[in-house]
Amino acid sequence: MMKKMLMDWWRDEEGMGTVEIILIIVVLIGLVIIFKTQLTRLVKRVFEKITADSNTIMS
Repeated sequence: MMKKMLMDWWRDEEGMGTVEIILIIVVLIGLVIIFKTQLTRLVKRVFEKITADSNTIMS
């Protein structure tokens, strides 16, 4: 009886979706941490370009 309950609990896949989502979030956070300087530089360049272009349009 106890062995059957333990085996049923082990085979239960109900919580797998949550675990997968958490793993994906952890990987994304890791990538952001690894490439933080590159991402910061890219965003800064994009905003500088937008500012420069909007200044030429407004002038």
